[in-house]
Amino acid sequence: MKVKKIIYAVVIVALVIIASYLFTQKSVKEGVVCPPTSPIKQNTQQVATKVQEKVNGNTTKAQKTSTGIKVTFIELGSVGCTPCDMMRPILDEIEKEYVGRVLVRFYDVRTILGSPYAEKYNVRMIPTQVFLNNNGEEYYRHVGFFPKEEIVKILQLRGVK
Repeated sequence: MKVKKIIYAVVIVALVIIASYLFTQKSVKEGVVCPPTSPIKQNTQQVATKVQEKVNGNTTKAQKTSTGIKVTFIELGSVGCTPCDMMRPILDEIEKEYVGRVLVRFYDVRTILGSPYAEKYNVRMIPTQVFLNNNGEEYYRHVGFFPKEEIVKILQLRGVK
């Protein structure tokens, strides 16, 4: 009788582990691993925004146009979020390959400095990618892991080669 209980317990634990693994794999493909973010309301929101811009480089529209920047690619995510972490090497590749044509920015929306961007870009799930044209207007948005090949297609919509 005792052996039967142990076998049942092991089977249940194994099923839970398998179900959890399968759910995680399905969620990563759908980009829904990380829970929705709840932007932190801060009295110092403007200060945080200015600090974040200094960290990422405060680039004006005139500077973007004069330097040939055609697209600003913004990744809104968080460190420790599985699909967000999977996006990091892709962001680095895009930044290196399209230097002078694409401005790449990452905002950790679960920090005080990044939370204003979650509100500004109406982020509901992470990671969220927002693509802005050279006038700062959003022309495309994606939620979840975004393969590099697909990002390149979105950049090409604005003439980035």
